[in-house]
Amino acid sequence: MKALKVLIKTLICIVALAAVVVGGYVIYLMAGYERIADGEPSEINGVSFPELATSEEMAIIGVIGDPYDDHVVEQAMLKQGKEYTAVTFNIGFGAYDQDFSFFMDKGLMADGAETVGTSSRAKDETTVIYNTQTAAAQVLAQHPDIVLFQEVDVKADRSHGVDQVSLIRDAFIDDLKAKAGTADMYGSNQLYSAFAVNFHTSYLCYPPTKPIGKIEKSGILTLSRYGISTSTRRSLPVDDGFPTKFFDLDRCFQVNYMSVQKSDGTIGKLVLINLHTSAYDEGGVIRKEQMKMLTEVMAEEYEKGNWVIAGGDFNHAIAGSETKFMNGMQMPDWVQPFDEDMLPAGFTMLYADNADSVATDRDSSIPYIPGTNYEVILDGFMVSDNVQASTSNLDLEYLVSDHNPVRMKFILL
Repeated sequence: MKALKVLIKTLICIVALAAVVVGGYVIYLMAGYERIADGEPSEINGVSFPELATSEEMAIIGVIGDPYDDHVVEQAMLKQGKEYTAVTFNIGFGAYDQDFSFFMDKGLMADGAETVGTSSRAKDETTVIYNTQTAAAQVLAQHPDIVLFQEVDVKADRSHGVDQVSLIRDAFIDDLKAKAGTADMYGSNQLYSAFAVNFHTSYLCYPPTKPIGKIEKSGILTLSRYGISTSTRRSLPVDDGFPTKFFDLDRCFQVNYMSVQKSDGTIGKLVLINLHTSAYDEGGVIRKEQMKMLTEVMAEEYEKGNWVIAGGDFNHAIAGSETKFMNGMQMPDWVQPFDEDMLPAGFTMLYADNADSVATDRDSSIPYIPGTNYEVILDGFMVSDNVQASTSNLDLEYLVSDHNPVRMKFILL
């Protein structure tokens, strides 16, 4: 009887200790949780290399910094009537090579067998660096004037502390230096970048075997060969329920303003939006709210007479792709078809010319197996009707990301 009492007391103490630990951890998470305020400016950086500059002169010019500083060189402008190339690419924080599966993803094979991903972090630092640099090289092969990246980490345990923004910018600067003053040069002799945070969290000890860890700064990155005059981070509606708010992103879209030289010599504005909406909300309720906010901003800018382009990871099945690439799996619960009724007047969601044959996202509950994973088109561009544009999905076989990039050719009419 005495032994039983001791056992009961011991169990009570263990339960009480566990409750204290769990309670303390929840308090720690709550204390560290803070949504980023809507309307914060994104940091803009730029570099400029005169076409005939020597390598020494290039090094001296360095970073332009705040475009309103006195030392900033004149920004290169887009021109009305000229064709440009833009690319959007979700790089999956450098983790999603073909062997990677994500622990939060669940799926069903065609025969009903359940699948669950296993990893919360990239394999190692070397993998993140390789995947990031390869993604940059894949995009640079398209000779883009503008690039919209999503899921880019600056400092996070899940990507082993690799500063992906710096890696990508360095790759683009090296490409600019190599081509400046040569027949291979495209765009201007400048490069601008704007970064907006959409994921930051205290240390997440889930999953227990290999926790996500701390994410200090992750987000969306816009690069352009032409000047970005201002860039603003707009906070999207998110699920604030417990514990979802700690694992989901602090979703946002980034509104970049770029000057355009009109045919009559006056100056207009291109409003370039980089976005990454929610993925896992049940029934797509949050996603509908996010799209409503996004399209309202787009409509307002269009009514001002601006050109408007929005690109990125919409996390909606575009071009009726929810059932086009079933392969050996069933359609996941999180898939939400894109509703054309969400588009404001004067706007079009572009369907890629190869939308029937190339998807942009794979199921990540299993590693990539060609012809087996469920696939869908989540990535692309929306444009106002004063923009002439066409897109292609780039089949890179998910080599370094669970997404494929999308290329757009466009002319500002």
